[in-house]
Amino acid sequence: MAQERGDFDDLPGKGKPLPGLDGPADDLWWVKGFIRREGLSTEALLPTSLQLRKEVDRLPETVRGLPSERMVRDVVSELNLRIVDWLRVPSGPRVRIGPVNADDVVGQWRLGRRVPADQPPAPAVPTSTGAGPAARPRWWHRFGRRALRDRPNASAVRDVTRSDGR
Repeated sequence: MAQERGDFDDLPGKGKPLPGLDGPADDLWWVKGFIRREGLSTEALLPTSLQLRKEVDRLPETVRGLPSERMVRDVVSELNLRIVDWLRVPSGPRVRIGPVNADDVVGQWRLGRRVPADQPPAPAVPTSTGAGPAARPRWWHRFGRRALRDRPNASAVRDVTRSDGR
């Protein structure tokens, strides 16, 4: 009936072959076409873990143009919240990813900024006040004999902690 009335006569593509008939069979042809037509990024199709990993890898470029340290820390904080949310209930492929150290990102951001010649560079904020090493020891070093053996006063600590004399 609609064909007899001529409802299909003025459709775009009338008389032209259907696109994609000669190509290989693809189950996601419509998704690829939609992404191409709308100019969308294919990253939206990735699992959350891969999206987060890509964001961590792109973080230096993301924060490079930000005008203040506070904004850099806000971007890192927001990314870390999403990483922690994913770590609580991981889904998709297992990708090695963890929260980003905001101090490291701010340090890289400061190095990447151009300081005007008439203005001295801002002093770095000390991260620790003790006389110990600059880097924090790993959490697992608190456990076991290796942590005791590596400490400066290991023999005194060992004598107090072990009652069997070993």
